[in-house]
Amino acid sequence: MQTNNNCIVIFGASGDLTHRKLIPALYNLFKFGRLNQFSVLGVARTELNDETFREKMREALLQTEETTPETLDAFCSHLYYQAVNTSDAADYGKLVPRLDELHNKYQTNGNTLYYMSTPPSLYGVIPECLAAHGLNTEENGWKRIIVEKPFGYDEKTAKELDIQIHRFFKEHQIYRIDHYLGKETVQNLLVLRFSNGWFEPLWNRNFIDYVEITGAESIGVEERGGYYDGSGAMRDMFQNHLLQVLAMVAMEPPAIINANSMRDEVAKVMHSLRPLTQDDVEHNLVLGQYTAAEIDGKEVKGYLQEKGVPANSRTETFMALRCEIENWRWAGVPFYVRTGKRLPARVTEIVIHFKTTPHPVFSQNAPENKLIIRIQPDEAISMRFGLKKPGAGFEAKEVSMDFRYADLADEQVLTAYERLLLDAMKGDATLFARTDAVHAAWKFVQPILDYKETGGRVHEYEAGTWGPVAAEKLIAKSGRVWRKPSGKMKKKV
Repeated sequence: MQTNNNCIVIFGASGDLTHRKLIPALYNLFKFGRLNQFSVLGVARTELNDETFREKMREALLQTEETTPETLDAFCSHLYYQAVNTSDAADYGKLVPRLDELHNKYQTNGNTLYYMSTPPSLYGVIPECLAAHGLNTEENGWKRIIVEKPFGYDEKTAKELDIQIHRFFKEHQIYRIDHYLGKETVQNLLVLRFSNGWFEPLWNRNFIDYVEITGAESIGVEERGGYYDGSGAMRDMFQNHLLQVLAMVAMEPPAIINANSMRDEVAKVMHSLRPLTQDDVEHNLVLGQYTAAEIDGKEVKGYLQEKGVPANSRTETFMALRCEIENWRWAGVPFYVRTGKRLPARVTEIVIHFKTTPHPVFSQNAPENKLIIRIQPDEAISMRFGLKKPGAGFEAKEVSMDFRYADLADEQVLTAYERLLLDAMKGDATLFARTDAVHAAWKFVQPILDYKETGGRVHEYEAGTWGPVAAEKLIAKSGRVWRKPSGKMKKKV
């Protein structure tokens, strides 16, 4: 399947995201026949030419992708580079002849996809500079702009950024990317719910006891201490990735599968989140920061010892929150969401905990019914339920039915960036955040930001553990427990 022919302009082309994610994604789309007439124009301050840029991207692809010399050469011939001072509107004039040249060479009809792989400080600058040279108008081909996270720093700055970008690009041209929504298992959650009639009667407060969403990382902040300290777990993971996942779990079935209908339902969930009160942030929220520990015989640093982190930092590397959705379907069902760094496993998953049987016929400790949706790694879906244990009597034992994407050996499963880049080129905004949902998400988390600013407590936890003891107490207050997943889905027998 071919996409619309277009030129992809990557701002921040000399940066890590470009050679680690974007160029490999475009290479794989090319390799599997998803790109035909296209060009990639890298833009950054660094002084490079076409050949040096191609060589750098070639080296990056050789380290990460399965390549053949022929395919690699063919792909790299579509790569170009233009040095631009991205803070100087006048310097953007250099892009006009380069884009004209590339559109003419590849017959791409003026269609242009701009990708802002830059520091957030440039998110409002680049659209204005493009508009100064007419590079935002759609009189000659479509123009779309992809904005990386974070979209704003809080509710106020998110609104300000929206105003800045909307001065030069219309909403249908703006694609706010969240790579979590490009993951196959997140999308399959929608198919699982809405294409199987037997889930709908169960997917509500009558049958679901609670929902658990975990986004865990086993690594620390690595070399990103300076950046992360201005972000923290709340901004880095919760506000964008995990709230979007929560919305996918909780949304109503759309009338039709298209961008507007799908994003209408996501926005409704965001607006239905029960506002966090002062009591909520004091008793239903846990913030944490990892300390030094020994993991697998190796000493690892605490957060405060990481490079670029101030010695007195109170930035959270862990957060856990109990929240609720105030609508007919979910009233009274708690959603427990947690995320953190230096936890025992790298894993993102959703666990739907169904209510137990009304009367324990076979055992006082009957297995709990769970639906586990593993987003990463080892993407999988597992249903856990009870069956009779072999032997005398009627003792129930937990068993599982499992599906793994790795079992689809003959199918090409697109990575998150491959899928989202492809959708943006096709003009399908279904898996991109819309402005009203972004604002609603920031409005919901603003009390957490205020709590942090006014000296809210940050608990310590040892690296390699599942977070502060307070997080265990948070969920235990209602007689519930966190699932402690490993990095791999292991079959129950």
